[in-house]
Amino acid sequence: MNVLSLYHLGFGGIYYIYALFNRSDSIKYFKASQNINKGWLEFFGTETTFIKFISYPFINYLGFSYEMMMLLFTWIGFMGFVYAYLFFKENIPLDVKVFKKIDLLTLILFLPNMHFWTASLGKGALIFLGLMLFGYAISKPKERVITLILGSLLVFYIRPHIFLILAIGSLIGFLTGVGKFTWKQKSFAVGIFLLSLILLQNSILSVVNLENSNNLISDFLKFTSNRADSLSNSGSGLNMAGYSLPEKIFSFWFRPLFFDAPGILGLIVSVENLIYILLFLKIVKWDFLKFIKFAPVNVKMSLALFLITSFAMTFVMTNLGIIIRQKSMIMYFIFFVIYYYLAHEKQLKLKSREILNIDSKQLLNAA
Repeated sequence: MNVLSLYHLGFGGIYYIYALFNRSDSIKYFKASQNINKGWLEFFGTETTFIKFISYPFINYLGFSYEMMMLLFTWIGFMGFVYAYLFFKENIPLDVKVFKKIDLLTLILFLPNMHFWTASLGKGALIFLGLMLFGYAISKPKERVITLILGSLLVFYIRPHIFLILAIGSLIGFLTGVGKFTWKQKSFAVGIFLLSLILLQNSILSVVNLENSNNLISDFLKFTSNRADSLSNSGSGLNMAGYSLPEKIFSFWFRPLFFDAPGILGLIVSVENLIYILLFLKIVKWDFLKFIKFAPVNVKMSLALFLITSFAMTFVMTNLGIIIRQKSMIMYFIFFVIYYYLAHEKQLKLKSREILNIDSKQLLNAA
């Protein structure tokens, strides 16, 4: 983790240099938060407004410069990796090797794309921390209720629609996962979810301007069509409207690849996407379906969150640059599923060897 902190700090420097020569939202957030004509509480809200709300006291009360704000958010991003490490290691104590000699958790933690987008002033660092806080706390919600609430609030105020998907994924995990939760606890979770949905529906729907809609399905389809058209007209747009659903899903998960990489950053991401494909191939087995059937709550929650988000994003994301950035926040959940499955398979093999060794000793003693 010490090495990872330096690695992430290095990406903070890389992003800072990148922002000096390219358009960056971090500069917009810094300038907008300097608005002395507005009070701090006037910035309180969801999405981009919330980033300004978080930034305001550091800039206006503590005198943080742009560089100091970048460093602060780089540290916030690193705390996301700390909780990601805890989320993985606490639930999966076994070490798993991939590609013969590489430790899987080390590989996951050092993939560069996530570090790049969580090392700057913006939504990436905060929502990653929120998601990892939630993942870490959900396995022991009673003991970590404050962590669970903090993670949920961060996700909600940065991306309300992702909070909705997070809640649905958690509900699916609680209702179908194998674990220690009773039906009373599951019923309580359903009640909390429905109450949250009722209380927060306007904030969630306002993301896609549907808070006053009379026909949600029709208006949502219209919104996704318009959004996809606007994104596909940009520099690295994809014509995903003409793709089948499997092609859309594949594009969201694994593109860009080397043949359509937009610039140097795209080439680096292409290497990472190739690693994604190789990791995904490890769960393309019938045994994986049997495993999922009896998987614990946090595994089913992670899989549900990943699949629902991927499905929803494919109707909107048609720009490679935005796909690279958006998918990074949910990839750790499928990595958790893959890691848990491979650890489960390793544990079964170890048990089989122990049984064989015991049987061999009994045969030798009998002889």
